Amino acid sequence: MEDVVVHPLTPQRWGDLEAIFNARGCSVARGCWCMYYRVSGKGPLTRPGESQRAGSRAALQALAAHDPPPGLIGYRGATPVGWISLGPRQDYAKLEKSPVMGPVDAQAVWSVVCFVVPSAYRGQGVARQLLAGAVAYARKRGVRLLEAYPVDKAQPSAGQSSWFGSKAMFDEAGFEEVARRKPARPVVRLKLVD
Repeated sequence: MEDVVVHPLTPQRWGDLEAIFNARGCSVARGCWCMYYRVSGKGPLTRPGESQRAGSRAALQALAAHDPPPGLIGYRGATPVGWISLGPRQDYAKLEKSPVMGPVDAQAVWSVVCFVVPSAYRGQGVARQLLAGAVAYARKRGVRLLEAYPVDKAQPSAGQSSWFGSKAMFDEAGFEEVARRKPARPVVRLKLVD
């Protein structure tokens, strides 16, 4: 199986992200366009429906032109096979008040919030390779701490919780648990730079 190589989302790569989000098994991603944790409070991007989906899609597309980008696209050759949303914690407004994913301390961290892998590529290690690519990318950018909010369950579950990734995957990548406010939802971190 060919390795997954990651590239930051840019306006030129937008079509590749659309291909991932429009693929079979990615209806949740099409619902929020990875904007759910970036906004807080009541507003057009927080009310479910067609206008929310369109607004979220447009908002993420606008972020593709920003630095840092809102995430990375994983490719096998020229084929886009997955997405990982990551960036400075302060870019994810909803995390600030989250009882599960709220700040552990005042340290500056980048957060890994979401994985999107189409059904056709699941069970092939794509998410693990996306995470490895994200770690390398964050290290190259001088990020000191990378934080994530995985699910810690013996059996994988369907639904939204799978978008966070499994704790076992983060354990394998060297992340360490720093908080747990709900039984199956730890906060994990990886120190990248001393």
